[in-house]
Amino acid sequence: MGVQGLTGFVEERGVFFTELRVRDTKLVIDGSSLYHRLCFAPDADFRRGGDYGAFAAAVRDFFGALRACGVAPFVVLDGGRGAEDRKLPTLRGRAAEQLRAAHGLSRGAGGCLVPLLTREAFVQALGRLGVPFVQCFAEADREIAGLANRWGCPVLSLDSDFFVFDLAGGYCPLSHFQWQSVRAAAAGPQGCYVPARCFSAERFCRHFGHLSKALLPLFAVMNGNDYIGLEALEAFFSKVRLPRGCAAGRGGKHLRLQGLLKWLAQFAEPAEAVDNVLKYLKKHQREEIRELLCTSMEDYAPSEVNLEDFFQNGSYECEAARKADVPQWVFDALAKGKLAPFVINALILRSTFLRVQVENMQRPSAHSTALLIRQVIYGLLLRVSHSTEDASPSKQTNELPTVCEFDRCQKTLKKTFVQAASLPPDFCDDRFPLDKLMEVPASCRQMLLLETLGVKMSFLESIPSHLQLPIAVTCYWIRHSEPKVKLNQLKALLLMIVSGELQRITNDPDPTVLPAEDDNVAYNEFLKWKEKKLENNDFDLDAAHSFCQWQCCLQTGLYLNQLLGTPLSEPDLSRLYTGTLVHRLYQELKSAPSVENLFILSPKMAQLYLVLLNTVES
Repeated sequence: MGVQGLTGFVEERGVFFTELRVRDTKLVIDGSSLYHRLCFAPDADFRRGGDYGAFAAAVRDFFGALRACGVAPFVVLDGGRGAEDRKLPTLRGRAAEQLRAAHGLSRGAGGCLVPLLTREAFVQALGRLGVPFVQCFAEADREIAGLANRWGCPVLSLDSDFFVFDLAGGYCPLSHFQWQSVRAAAAGPQGCYVPARCFSAERFCRHFGHLSKALLPLFAVMNGNDYIGLEALEAFFSKVRLPRGCAAGRGGKHLRLQGLLKWLAQFAEPAEAVDNVLKYLKKHQREEIRELLCTSMEDYAPSEVNLEDFFQNGSYECEAARKADVPQWVFDALAKGKLAPFVINALILRSTFLRVQVENMQRPSAHSTALLIRQVIYGLLLRVSHSTEDASPSKQTNELPTVCEFDRCQKTLKKTFVQAASLPPDFCDDRFPLDKLMEVPASCRQMLLLETLGVKMSFLESIPSHLQLPIAVTCYWIRHSEPKVKLNQLKALLLMIVSGELQRITNDPDPTVLPAEDDNVAYNEFLKWKEKKLENNDFDLDAAHSFCQWQCCLQTGLYLNQLLGTPLSEPDLSRLYTGTLVHRLYQELKSAPSVENLFILSPKMAQLYLVLLNTVES
């Protein structure tokens, strides 16, 4: 969510904040805001598909700083779009903005774009660090507010809606949370703290003539947020005389915002203010607008969902999920971050957004390569019953359901209806509807995954278990990619995967295995090679497009693997994909093929590279 123009307005004035030393407290963190903030680091490369290792290191450092200050973090992530899909127009607008940013980046302009697998890498990092987190059924704001109020602790976010919620422990914007400048207390035994600033709703309301805090939700709704546009209230704004010349034009947005706050300050409570708003509207519109305003104000009431229960004993009860008839195991897996919001949106709304990357806009979307995998996911989620008892002839045709996908077509956002795949007999058995999917034998679930990716388990047996899924996905990518994958693109990708393995065994060695000296030597040589000045750092858009296709296949392969109860191990994304490295390897392979011997000093890594290459080529 977000209130239009409010962050800029509050930040410009600065008087609405108090200084805060964050230490020895619980802290409820808006996960979506945090991973966006951390991935938009000043030195991040947004053209080459993301450096998930650097991102995971930033996540680790952030939570390390909190731990040093005795702060207990609880991360709350958004889930799906919700059964009512009220934010659809806003999400379409955001997807179009991201498409413009991606197009600009592809042509060498500046800009920021969240790499495709950032959210998955963030969830994995939280799991590795042991940071408690929950993924909500839908938008998380109200549940964040409810949990923070239950504990009386601050909320950390970058979402202007938290200026509006009534928060007992206050709202700390991430932009003022100086976690990289942890300080020690000058005197006394208090220890370290994070310097921060906390928004004071009391100061804010006093500034506008003792405005009641209870009127802030009405202000947010009237000013326009992610759920409601201003069109419905233009008649009010065109007729009402707001205090102090609040016309449109230069600076008009903040003038209107100030005028609206001062106008609302004359009322004691929301119902009285709503009645006065409606006087400016035509009679036949009034009841509809009253209902719209009242419903929208409820978005700022802290949720009844008790997240404390989830963090204490793992149970997450949510009325909206029950009403949507989501199978319990799907709901539990979603809450624990073991299923992605993509899955819940496909299940409930039969609609998904496919996130754009920095790709060649003249070509079909990179996501089109992974279409067959998505169709199998849709087939599993939306299976039609094959029982024909007392079914009418029209029902007996068992038409396959469709899902509406929002994806890029050239430089515009288009929606396409995609048919779910027809599944093998084991999965069409009426004994195994979606709520009993985990009762399908594990061997059948693994077989469906491998058949979808077009590989046999016998091919993967020589590969370390945590790399089997990425290599199976790579085989799929080579078969379905259009234009065809170039050999040097494949080699660059596999060398990048091997570099992640070398880093893993060097930095996090297995205590049961004696470390080999040649691995350390090879790793140091690799680091020296990385530090060398690049002769050619040109950006190859066609190679970028190909690596985007691979990430799409990997993301969708991860989702299918999760939905089937992880028949293959989930790979560590922070060791798997480094966009700047794979692009550099590709450039160097074209001019200096000897780079293929980068890991020759480690027999184990040289052997792994050959095994991966032979598996994929066979």
